[in-house]
Amino acid sequence: MMLEKLSEGLQGALSKLMGAGHISEPLVNDVVKDIQRALLSADVNVKLVLQLSNNIKQQALHTKPPAGASPKAHVLSVVYRELVGILGRGTTLTLGKHTIMLVGLQGSGKTSTTAKLARYFQRKGLRPYVICADTYRPGAYEQLSTLCERLAVPFYGEKDTKDAVGLVERGLKEAAGHDVVLIDTAGRHALESELIEEMKAIHAVSNPDHTFLVLDAALGQGASVQARAFNEAVGITGIIITKLDGTAKGGGALSAVAETGAPIAFIGTGETPDELEPFDPERFISKLLGMGDIQSLIERAQETLREDEIDVNKLVSGRFTLRDFYKQLEAMNKLGPLKQVMQMLPFGGMGIKLTEKDYEMTKSMLSKFKVIMDSMTSAELDDPKLIDQSRIVRIARGSGTTPEDVRALLKYYRTMQKAMKSLGSGRLTKSMMKRLGVQ
Repeated sequence: MMLEKLSEGLQGALSKLMGAGHISEPLVNDVVKDIQRALLSADVNVKLVLQLSNNIKQQALHTKPPAGASPKAHVLSVVYRELVGILGRGTTLTLGKHTIMLVGLQGSGKTSTTAKLARYFQRKGLRPYVICADTYRPGAYEQLSTLCERLAVPFYGEKDTKDAVGLVERGLKEAAGHDVVLIDTAGRHALESELIEEMKAIHAVSNPDHTFLVLDAALGQGASVQARAFNEAVGITGIIITKLDGTAKGGGALSAVAETGAPIAFIGTGETPDELEPFDPERFISKLLGMGDIQSLIERAQETLREDEIDVNKLVSGRFTLRDFYKQLEAMNKLGPLKQVMQMLPFGGMGIKLTEKDYEMTKSMLSKFKVIMDSMTSAELDDPKLIDQSRIVRIARGSGTTPEDVRALLKYYRTMQKAMKSLGSGRLTKSMMKRLGVQ
């Protein structure tokens, strides 16, 4: 999971706050210490952590809650706002014609990120085109061409040339008519002068609308040095932080970059082409705090699924049948890894803490549910109320499961109906955000 230890630490601090009978100075101090430990373990700068801690104490203990807000909701709101504040701002990338140049240190994940960006725009209905301008690293051409071929994204590169600038000029001509042109440049080795001059020359001939710096999250607080250096060289319009799923220093990289004033455009949360997310500080903190990210889940469903695959209106109304539920399970496989999808749901806000074992059990359980529904009649799938005890026994026998498994499916189905109805009406999300004092 992305920044799993940080998420666990922050959720633990908030659960202590939400479980308290009343707000007191010792309680606030205790919660702040837990938040400090969580942030420091994620490599966030000590001075920044102390500043945030003082801000939380000052506002939580010495300012009055807004009208209608309880002291507890007021403190939760303060914590939420301060955490959002240390991440700076995201950048809004409009969906239209763009030329985007990607730069970064060697080994930052720039080439795979180029392919992920192409996939991102592809999901948005745009036509991306990729140019491989890395003429230094052996295998760069093969890696990027293979990734683009898998995504059915047009690609331009020249195996034997060392003239990266001329290559980009020729590639731009080939890319005419496409919506988004992505230029992957050679990775820099500690910003040596020769590559810097080449980077500036490519920037001059391509005149990109955006220049994105790709940074490895493992840099931690050192990310700010690289961000400033690249910005001085070519003028950075956005930063992409990669490998957030595999390092404890991700919090340091995010906060360090934010301190430079450079907007974070995207974050890489895994290895697959779909694991690149636009960065939004509020959504990011909401997910870290276990409040989910329903809006992103809805957007992903709209991009990934056909209208005939899932009826969103029927689902959120809570009026879906077992047949609809079966389609929902099939559709979930297209949305990405189950764990990633479930992290967009507000389990933390419902007081549910999911472990790695829980994710594996859920995956196994959902697979068994599909087998059980395969043994149901059309009438039963369309009207689950028909399923009485005798039908349960027959369904269990036909699916090679037990009556208890069938009853577990029916119980899960009814629970999902209620949960989806709450999400659809906005009651659950509004309730959680109200607890945080966020309107």
